[in-house]
Amino acid sequence: MHAFWIALQFLTRIPVRLSAMPTPEAIGRSLLWYPVVGLLIGLLLLGVQSLLQGIAPVLQAALLLTAWVLLTGGLHLDGLADSADAWAGGFGDRERTLAIMKDPRSGPIAIVVLALVLLLKYSALQQVSPWALLFAPWLARGLLPLLFWTTPYVRSGGLGTALTEHLPRAWIPWVLVLHAVLLLCWGGWFGLVALGAALGCFVLLRHLMQQRLGGVTGDTAGALVELAEVSVLVLLSAWAG
Repeated sequence: MHAFWIALQFLTRIPVRLSAMPTPEAIGRSLLWYPVVGLLIGLLLLGVQSLLQGIAPVLQAALLLTAWVLLTGGLHLDGLADSADAWAGGFGDRERTLAIMKDPRSGPIAIVVLALVLLLKYSALQQVSPWALLFAPWLARGLLPLLFWTTPYVRSGGLGTALTEHLPRAWIPWVLVLHAVLLLCWGGWFGLVALGAALGCFVLLRHLMQQRLGGVTGDTAGALVELAEVSVLVLLSAWAG
């Protein structure tokens, strides 16, 4: 369970106190728990939605989105902003793209992309189905083990290195299949549509990462989470509508 608490501490702002600094091996094992943390985020958002019943949909969507960002600490939004700046300013050059990603400042492209992503989430949340609210964070974080399992990590040092070097590769397919089966049994056609949206986003973004960088960074992994959430939310909200 130590690996679960590591994953929960990293992916959320839920107060978690670890007894000691996690080892690289424990950080690698924590990746197996990312989908569980995503499911927990979805369940908490459903709880928030139930508390907001009776409020006007516009205000309810704004409060839900605020709760979502506060719960995750904007972790993946930061990765999306850095990736957007780097992709626009890198002009197709790998080293320039990686250098821009390390710059903590956000340029106009990052601000525009963040605004558009949050606008799409806000719009979808105004008519969101409970399935979409549950599946979006669950699937998006379930893509991270798949990404680090199938894609080289292109920076040296840091959390990403520990994840890729100590990832329990033999367990990854079993964990992913288990979550996919649970999602499909739980959500039926909604689950299938959500899974298709998430995997489609994964295939496209992984191809772009490989093409530009030859692999993944922490920022591009965060961008994948945000864009997968948007894909699932928008598609399921449109389907339900």
